[in-house]
Amino acid sequence: MKAVIFDLDGTLLDTLIDLANAVNAALEANGMPVRTIDEIRQFVGNGARNLLIKSLPAGLENPKFEKTLADFQVYYADHCKEYTKPYEGIMELLERLKQLGLKMAIVSNKPDGAVKELAKEHFGDYIAVAIGEKEGVARKPAPDTVFKALTELDVCKEEAVYVGDSDVDIMTAMNAEMPCISVTWGFRDREFLKFHGAEQFADNSDELQKLIVGLAAN
Repeated sequence: MKAVIFDLDGTLLDTLIDLANAVNAALEANGMPVRTIDEIRQFVGNGARNLLIKSLPAGLENPKFEKTLADFQVYYADHCKEYTKPYEGIMELLERLKQLGLKMAIVSNKPDGAVKELAKEHFGDYIAVAIGEKEGVARKPAPDTVFKALTELDVCKEEAVYVGDSDVDIMTAMNAEMPCISVTWGFRDREFLKFHGAEQFADNSDELQKLIVGLAAN
């Protein structure tokens, strides 16, 4: 194994508070009730549009949907770094993987600009390839962003492992025909992940490191 493809939100970065603040700012600006942190936790993982569909009363049928989505995107672009931080042990994990000579990339359903900005700020010394949602490339669980990352890393899918925290990530790895490690510190718990087909779990960064190093040694 030569490469690790990471999901971003809930896997490398704890972005929940900034996402919730952006959703609620957009809802309040359009006269709608705000959501709790736990609600937002369950809504994230499949792109900004789907996050807002789940957050708005009546979802896509809400006459203010497009306006609220636009307000969310503007607010989040300006405030996406206020509370966001790497999970405990992540920086040490990336340093170890770098020492082992493994290549690393991020693929996310977050808007591409935010993904690149956050990746550069937090992981610029370790992860050069960061791909988010943009026109012309199908978002996860389609494997397109994963394949794009593999191409940029110059490795094939048989030489890589996928790491994520959600059912979308499990499906993405399956569609890319890659092994998947599911982390349990993110936006979904072990029981939920197991129900959706997860087979390998990491409860902390040390466990994730052992699993990746074990794969790399084979």
